[in-house]
Amino acid sequence: MIKNYFKTAWRNLGKNRMHSFINIAGLSIGMTVAILIGLWIHDEVSYNKNFKNYDRIAQVIQNVTNNGEVQTWTNVPWPLADELRKNYGSDFKRIALGFYIGDHLLAVDDKKLKKTGGYFEKEAPDLFSLEMIRGNNSLADLSSVLLSASAAKAYFGNEDPINKVMKIDNELNVKVTGVYEDFPHNSTFADLAFISSWELIYNNTEWIRTMEDPWRPNAFTLFVQLNDHADFSAVSAKIKDAKLKKVNEQLAQKKPSLFLQPMSNWHLYSEFKNGVNTGGAIQYVWMFGIIGVFVLLLACINFMNLSTARSEKRAKEVGIRKTVGSSRRQLIFQFFSESLLTVTFSFALSLLLVQLLLSFFNSVSGKQMAILWANPFFWIISTGFIVFTSLIAGSYPAFYLSSFRPVKVLKGTFKAGRFAAIPRKVLVVIQFTVSIALIIGTIIVYNQIQFAKDRPVGYTRQGVITLPLNPEVHSHFNAMRDALIQSGAITSMAEAGSPTTATWGSSSGFSWKGKDPNLSIDFLNVSASYDYGKTIGWQIKEGRDFSRDFATDTSAVILNEAAVNFIGLKKPVGETITWWGRPLTVIGVIHNMVMNSPYDEPQPTVFDLSAGEQNITIAKINPSSGAKEAVAKIEAVYKKFAPDQSFDFKFADDEYAKKFAGEERISKLAGFFAILAIVISCLGLFGLASFVAEQRTKEIGIRKVLGASVLGVWNLLSKDFVMLVIISFVIAVPVAWLAMNKWLQGYTYRTDISWVIFLVAGLLAISIALITVSFQAIKAAIANPVRSLRTE
Repeated sequence: MIKNYFKTAWRNLGKNRMHSFINIAGLSIGMTVAILIGLWIHDEVSYNKNFKNYDRIAQVIQNVTNNGEVQTWTNVPWPLADELRKNYGSDFKRIALGFYIGDHLLAVDDKKLKKTGGYFEKEAPDLFSLEMIRGNNSLADLSSVLLSASAAKAYFGNEDPINKVMKIDNELNVKVTGVYEDFPHNSTFADLAFISSWELIYNNTEWIRTMEDPWRPNAFTLFVQLNDHADFSAVSAKIKDAKLKKVNEQLAQKKPSLFLQPMSNWHLYSEFKNGVNTGGAIQYVWMFGIIGVFVLLLACINFMNLSTARSEKRAKEVGIRKTVGSSRRQLIFQFFSESLLTVTFSFALSLLLVQLLLSFFNSVSGKQMAILWANPFFWIISTGFIVFTSLIAGSYPAFYLSSFRPVKVLKGTFKAGRFAAIPRKVLVVIQFTVSIALIIGTIIVYNQIQFAKDRPVGYTRQGVITLPLNPEVHSHFNAMRDALIQSGAITSMAEAGSPTTATWGSSSGFSWKGKDPNLSIDFLNVSASYDYGKTIGWQIKEGRDFSRDFATDTSAVILNEAAVNFIGLKKPVGETITWWGRPLTVIGVIHNMVMNSPYDEPQPTVFDLSAGEQNITIAKINPSSGAKEAVAKIEAVYKKFAPDQSFDFKFADDEYAKKFAGEERISKLAGFFAILAIVISCLGLFGLASFVAEQRTKEIGIRKVLGASVLGVWNLLSKDFVMLVIISFVIAVPVAWLAMNKWLQGYTYRTDISWVIFLVAGLLAISIALITVSFQAIKAAIANPVRSLRTE
């Protein structure tokens, strides 16, 4: 019997080729979207799950009160590690401090490459469950370094790297004691190429060893592994005041409150507002999950619509089957077998499409995903996916078609009825509601990105280049600057504590006349050199720039507008503020510079000329020189003064563009899925238009004989579909507005949702629907009426 069901289903597929093609094409596209999104979601939710102690690892972070709001900091003071070991050790199995986790110059002889790495305490390798390939994971030797497999390959090829000597940042000699497997791409430490000893950097970093108050700088990362029976919330409550008990009275005003951020939350729940976790990437997991469900639903709707639309053509088949003894249950199984066969073909085709699209999808999403061919759960889920889709797509046709009464059908008195088309119209409305909502959402995401990109940044990004600042460059700064200017490569050069696209330092030591003694603040702080303002082209609002003509400028500061407004200075130029008790004169005010997130309000920032606090070199490329030519000249001069240093440069406009990478990725993905949703909807609309044109062949022939024009016939067949799209638009507008308005609330600096967006989306949807329907409408309108009437 089951064999007969599928044999009949196969014959029906071959008999109605256009109907089958539209169903299989629509379902395969819908399933392709669902599989791609499923792979993406799997990659997101499995983030960091490669760690053996995944459910026991956490990072110690803190909430502090600054500038009238609660901020969440991921860095802590370094003595906190020992404090937790000493007074809270019973709750922790391992504790590992990390420092300077970022890009370093790692060298072997003349081979010098930039690699991501960091300095960790000796328990880190076990805490992160490193899979060792060679050597051991011990950091007991202060000069030891552990390399990732890819880093070892890059430096030593097929040679054994164990006991080979390397140099970090041209300063620290280290010996390779182990090689570990690379972390997977969906890991927080995916790029971690080397791990060296915390004791090594501690012994060789004077400011860490000699600082007056080691609890003051929050520049270190602290990872912990809880004991098996410890609870994250309970331990967070215990250690809450561990820092507060150690800091001085001024820092205590910040009310530092420690807590544990479990590894399971690092990626998907990484955002905090006013000290409360507000989510993070999890919102996109939900968003794309919902999109995947709806796109698959659109494909199922096509199947339902086209199957029920052809009900009159299959009515006799149902009548005869029932007459010869088929029960309704058997007919339901027959129609479900057709659905299952169609979905199975569609799934096979969708796997092929996924394989073809995966490279493109990975490049857009920034992933390294692959179909999980060898994973049994993938096939179990796929089987369930096929059955579920078959039930959803085939349920309405199966129960609807099997309900026909054989007497009416065989007498020829069966008619679908004037209300039979209503369910199909409802389903079309649902299809286009989803499609239009996706179009609106995609446009709003794009507008938000462009709005932030077009935001005034308060300085000139074009032609600004940053270079490493090392002792050689710093000691020959003036000579190097003059040589570069003379070569025509640049027009100016300066040193700074951080680039224009980030801030690396802040201070709570600022005070001013009338400041509330209980007010805890934390102003961003950028230490610069002369010509900094000239080099980046910042915009002076009041006062003047730093100048060599004024010897007192070493005790002067320049504030941004946010700092002036926060302090409450009406006439800031000439006012005095103090920094850890040292008086500083305000000589200028600049317009706010967007140095961190382009979606947030600028933070109060203080610029000064503190010597020895600069970390990078910033230069302005000569506009009359091409970028490529200028970089070549800069490198030549740079190598002359720092021959042993790596020449790594970054353009400010490129670094600024990276700030939009996440949102642009979401925009591209949403656009990609919106296009596929529209394609699926149009396939269904095309099929329905074809059916309606076929059903009304005789009517169209009579109308043409009586003088109806092609335009009139086109209008007759198109208007109903256009009305459905208009209804979809009316429903989609408030739904999309509510969803996107909520999404925009996550950005302080955000665009408005203009009515033009809805108008464009509506016109686009109507135009696409008209183009889709018009092919069949015009084809029917220009057909010879004699043939259509003779056929009837």
